[in-house]
Amino acid sequence: MEGLACKKCKIIISHGSKCPLCGSTELTNKWSGYIIVFNPENSEVAKKLGIKISSTYALNIK
Repeated sequence: MEGLACKKCKIIISHGSKCPLCGSTELTNKWSGYIIVFNPENSEVAKKLGIKISSTYALNIK
């Protein structure tokens, strides 16, 4: 998977230079593993990771 991950909230974006979730410009292509969250309200994993918005998130940012 290609894309940039936000260093603050870990969301993965496919284009742009600013995070659409938190507004950060600290993006990196050095990440590994990802999780796709469809329904954060009912996901125990999303709750553990503090994810509140449906999207794709990096699990590890280097």
